[in-house]
Amino acid sequence: MAAKQAGHAVTVVATCNDAIREVRNKRFDCVTLDLMLEDGDGTDVLKAIADSRFAGSVIVISGMDAARRIAARLYARSLGIDLQSLPKPVDLAALRIFLANLGKTALGLPVVHTWGGVAADGVAAKHRS
Repeated sequence: MAAKQAGHAVTVVATCNDAIREVRNKRFDCVTLDLMLEDGDGTDVLKAIADSRFAGSVIVISGMDAARRIAARLYARSLGIDLQSLPKPVDLAALRIFLANLGKTALGLPVVHTWGGVAADGVAAKHRS
């Protein structure tokens, strides 16, 4: 697991019911979620995340097509959740970047992405808007 290798504590569940129970009973900085779980649709978990007033980040990792991931992202936003999504197979470098930036976004610091020695952040985009 990339998150565990990066030093993050990881809780793994395989079902919607287990995921919903964990989100309601524990505090997480981030939830990574597959939309297709053994016993249902991951959007049920998104609803439970919103109902629990979860303030962390949500990353959907799914083998579903782009249209389904976009629909999940729009649904999450309608619930007040800012969701990122990654297709399967997972690009571990992209996942590590998301996880590394979690603390920065929580503190309001600029998020910096680095690829092969080139760094980019959102400061220029904010300046132009």
